[in-house]
Amino acid sequence: MSRVTSSLGVVIAILATVASLLLPTLGRSKAAARRIQCVNGVRQLGLAAQLYWEDNASQAFRYRGVFTNGGDLFWFGWLQRGTEGSREFDATQGALYPYLESLGVEICPSLNYSGPHFKLKATGAAYGYGYNLHLSAPASQPPLNISKIAQPVETVLFADAAQVNTFQAPAAPDNPLLEEFYYVNSSEATAHFRHQQSANAVFCDGHVAREKPVPGSIDQKLPAAGVGRLRPECLQVP
Repeated sequence: MSRVTSSLGVVIAILATVASLLLPTLGRSKAAARRIQCVNGVRQLGLAAQLYWEDNASQAFRYRGVFTNGGDLFWFGWLQRGTEGSREFDATQGALYPYLESLGVEICPSLNYSGPHFKLKATGAAYGYGYNLHLSAPASQPPLNISKIAQPVETVLFADAAQVNTFQAPAAPDNPLLEEFYYVNSSEATAHFRHQQSANAVFCDGHVAREKPVPGSIDQKLPAAGVGRLRPECLQVP
């Protein structure tokens, strides 16, 4: 073996070693960047909600509205009923759209919409966050007045959300798939701990914090997805 070939082999070995050391760091840096982008997005959702409250006598918007034009009005927009993955979606009909318009904060960069275990609900990505269902009064009752919340600093408004679906094709009991979900509450596993086993949440006072899942709450139908429950005390409204 020539001296040049031997030296080249040493250089390649060194570069391979350096790359193996750098790759985990680069991966963590990308994950951190996605988490920060998500934090900024969920903070904008919180600000939009506060503007909505100011314009609507401190009344909280409802999670779900009426059925109209073949679809349902939700807090985040209008979603057509029909086959999963082919339903039309219109964000302009969401309660917060006038305050957000085209800011592009509705899609969390850490929610892998193109992954092999992800099932779209609409024709494309719609929304990656869930509203605290405890803030939404039933249709038979007047809307919740935000001023009634004793500790807004302790009450979640929005959080990273998703659901493990086993009941809508192409999902099945033997083919669980991750999908978007649009609310979080204290009894269902719909919070998505997609940022290194944590979820971003914006609280009613506007601050954003990272939340860990309730121990033992991760949905075991697809445990690697990291879908679980938030602390009940940060969701329930007295």
